[in-house]
Amino acid sequence: MHAINQYQDFFLSYLENQFVTKEPRNLYEPITYILGLGGKRMRPVLTLMAAEVFNADYKKALPAAMAVEVFHNFSLVHDDIMDDAPLRRGNQTVHEKWDVNSGILSGDAMLILAYQYFEQYEPVIFMQLAKLFSKTALEVCEGQQWDVDFETRNDVTIPEYLKMIEYKTAVLVAAAMKMGAVIAETSDENADLIYEFGLNLGLAFQLQDDYLDAFGDPKTFGKQVGGDIIENKKTYLYLKAIAFSNEEQASQLTQVFSKRLDDNADKINWVKEIFNDSGASKATQQAIEDYTFKAFGTLEKMNIGEDKKAMLRAFGENLMSRKV
Repeated sequence: MHAINQYQDFFLSYLENQFVTKEPRNLYEPITYILGLGGKRMRPVLTLMAAEVFNADYKKALPAAMAVEVFHNFSLVHDDIMDDAPLRRGNQTVHEKWDVNSGILSGDAMLILAYQYFEQYEPVIFMQLAKLFSKTALEVCEGQQWDVDFETRNDVTIPEYLKMIEYKTAVLVAAAMKMGAVIAETSDENADLIYEFGLNLGLAFQLQDDYLDAFGDPKTFGKQVGGDIIENKKTYLYLKAIAFSNEEQASQLTQVFSKRLDDNADKINWVKEIFNDSGASKATQQAIEDYTFKAFGTLEKMNIGEDKKAMLRAFGENLMSRKV
């Protein structure tokens, strides 16, 4: 096993050797751009780590890790278009730097490129990876559609929201880990447990992302702080605030989230105040911790060494306390 930063270095070295500028440049340059913007590389790191957790060389998992990272960035390119987001990782989004049509087409190409990486595996492994990937990709699309639908609904429930972020975010984290297990050819039980570990970690990760969207430091968060509030997204923070507020506050919050306002700064500050005063902020932080510890519970059932369990636990603890 290696340290997290070593897996990141291994993956970055692999990624940097994957892309050469090809024609048409306006198709491939946005792909190189978005993949070069950095980010945590959490998903590919998890694929490499999971492979070694189950006693395979991380090098075997590099193509699958690349597929996961390319797909994840494809989804970001299209999400940013749908959200009309100006920033991604502190830089211009693809559709802002080029245009919307380039963003759509480059994203489409990334989805195809992601599948091509699985072609480097033997047929039996390829089939398992492609099947898992197809299931996951469709779930991510379903989650994104729910996310869009929720913007115009005032009756979104917390279970509905949790299902949405499970599909939009957590299933890809879970699949990234299971791919490492598939490549290592471990038992079905271990593969299912590492998926469950990743799923709960992914839920904690997205709830943390929601929290940071409202309360993160703009210098470190890398995205527009308050973007979810501007877009009227019914996040866990919002839903808890509705549940915990008195009738008058809940009504005001619902009204504010039913329209676009010219002065977003005032809207963001007012909503954040409600999030804090209602106890929604604390409830969200508690949920992040709960899902993280639920993930840790699956480690005890895995047939792996204690040192490997400790490493996976440390990764989860780092995610839980992240600021970016």
